[in-house]
Amino acid sequence: MEPLIVLGIIAFIGIVFLFASFITVEQNTVAIIIRFGKYHSYRYAGLNTKMPFIDSVKPITLQNISAELEFQAITLDQANVYFKALMIYSVKDATEDSIKKVAFTFADDKFFYQALSKTVEGMVRSFIAGKKQQEVLTLRKEIVDYVQEHIQTQLDQWGYTLHDIQVNDITFDKEVIESMARVVASSNLKSAATNEGDAVVIKKTKEAEAEGAATVIRATKEKEAEILRGEGVAGFREQVAKGMKDSLDTVNNDYAVNLITFSMWMDTLKSIAENGQGNFISFDGSGEGMSKFFESTVIKNGNGKTVVKPSGN
Repeated sequence: MEPLIVLGIIAFIGIVFLFASFITVEQNTVAIIIRFGKYHSYRYAGLNTKMPFIDSVKPITLQNISAELEFQAITLDQANVYFKALMIYSVKDATEDSIKKVAFTFADDKFFYQALSKTVEGMVRSFIAGKKQQEVLTLRKEIVDYVQEHIQTQLDQWGYTLHDIQVNDITFDKEVIESMARVVASSNLKSAATNEGDAVVIKKTKEAEAEGAATVIRATKEKEAEILRGEGVAGFREQVAKGMKDSLDTVNNDYAVNLITFSMWMDTLKSIAENGQGNFISFDGSGEGMSKFFESTVIKNGNGKTVVKPSGN
């Protein structure tokens, strides 16, 4: 009976040792084999073997890892700036050298994260130290480019590579934010006032230009109208004079001359009545006045003919 028990115990121990000799490595993972506290080898994804109860296993993921970083910097004009950033990185490659660096450079992931955060913070501090607070908000891309350029060498020494870094948030102290808001508000008011002033100037200029153009057009038209009116009056007078001359040549007697003179007298009275603008004019409209007018405008020429006296004589 006892031999059977011993065989059972031996079989059980053998099974335990057998199962303890196999390890399963997950996809995108490398397993570090540590024997007696020292690096021995590494295993890729799949079913692998190890020394049971002697070897320990430390898995190293080859997948991308993301880390959220929060840090603070001071600008050239002594303003505190607070950053939130996201980094995406991974093991540089699956070579033994990179795997050993990742496995043994830091005691655990906590210390690596702390070193990574402080390294990025130091780079950003160095960059921001030469910038003023008003510049920082517009330098998001420049900050990212600066960190990417300088951190890769450090990550190589730790066995990692950087895939991406994003600066998601940039903030200042409450007092700085309030002062910046006031500056922006006053700047906007100044711009609005300037724009309104420019609009008024443009409007007034356009109105003045339009008024000037209208004045020129009116003056031109009035000038043309005056010329036409003058030409019309001159033509009218010319035709009247010609008609009167023809009439006198045709009707050569005292009666005709008196009739023309009377017509001129009546036209004068009519013109005064129609075109008077309130001015007081003393005019003798009696029969004696008309007789005097005839005597002053009608004379006998050398041949005994009655003619109209020229004006001004």
